[in-house]
Amino acid sequence: MDYRQVSDDFAVAGQITAEDIQAIKAAGFKSVICNRPDEEQPGQPPHGGIQAAAEAAGLAFAYIPVVSGQITQRNVVDMADALDELDGPVFAYCRSGARSTNLYMMAKQSRG
Repeated sequence: MDYRQVSDDFAVAGQITAEDIQAIKAAGFKSVICNRPDEEQPGQPPHGGIQAAAEAAGLAFAYIPVVSGQITQRNVVDMADALDELDGPVFAYCRSGARSTNLYMMAKQSRG
């Protein structure tokens, strides 16, 4: 599983599976955010199974689905709130990592 460090306490990746959770935990992450809506693409693992695996491994999980190319102000507020509340470092994923990166930057900018 490849991921990109966006900041010291935030990284992004494309779609993950429940089987990736142990590697995410081993890399030192404390929380996972899913920014990909369920059923965006056929065969995509639903967030519920990944959430269950994350929580079983002792990681916090937040589901903030964002439609590709359509980030809303509500998405930004939800992401900013999650970043304030979740223990870091945080690992976020979507289809490619771009949506999670953009949402992170907008959330950080919204909070100054």
